[in-house]
Amino acid sequence: RVISVAPNITETIFAMGKQDKLVGRTDYCDYPEAVSDIESVGNIDQPGVEKIVELKPDLVIASSIFQKEVLEKLEDLNIKVAVLQGEESFEGAYDVIGKVGILLNSKDEAKKLINDMKEKVELVKNSVKELDKPSVYYVIGYGEFGDYTAGRDTFIAHIIEMAGGINVADDVDGWKYNIESLLEKDPDMLICSRYFDSKQGIMNTAGYKELTAVKNGRVFEIDNNMLDRQGPRLADGLLDMAKIIHPEAFGETES
Repeated sequence: RVISVAPNITETIFAMGKQDKLVGRTDYCDYPEAVSDIESVGNIDQPGVEKIVELKPDLVIASSIFQKEVLEKLEDLNIKVAVLQGEESFEGAYDVIGKVGILLNSKDEAKKLINDMKEKVELVKNSVKELDKPSVYYVIGYGEFGDYTAGRDTFIAHIIEMAGGINVADDVDGWKYNIESLLEKDPDMLICSRYFDSKQGIMNTAGYKELTAVKNGRVFEIDNNMLDRQGPRLADGLLDMAKIIHPEAFGETES
């Protein structure tokens, strides 16, 4: 009986076909759809201790976001907790998946998942390596709440480069950017979350409306959950990013 308190862990357990062991998850664990049938224990950082106890788990698997005091409470109640910390990279994702495989006695399934991911990464690298690199601006936040993107030290910046693009925000660290620099650089394309009506919002926001990419309809949507979670869909996120940046390399038409 396992409780997962991180979306990437939940996705990994499902991808290994071990969801029958899962008795609890967090509110943020929303993939695959079948996860909605599993009881929620609340937030990622502060899940409900009483709810966890009620579900009688043999093991709780958490990520580094897990609060120390929750960990201590569970350990005081003799509930076994494994906190898996992987660096934000493909290697980090492989490491976490491998550890989940060990914890669930599913090393072969973990190995297969990792190999499938590595094949997709190689496919992307080989498909884009000889191609011209367009400039890409990845939109995380925009407008009145401030302009946020993926600076050069972020993992998403690394994914843009792996996918055959040039990250426009390679002149900053972290997530904060400014519209003046963006207008000056005038990127070839913008990529944003497919959630929250981001695309429509960007195309109607002052400053962004002046960008050539926006005027030419080169604003593309991606499922950012695939990029934000250190799980088995990370390679799919890279592949989707590459198909947006270089549709011609994958026999796709630009949409």
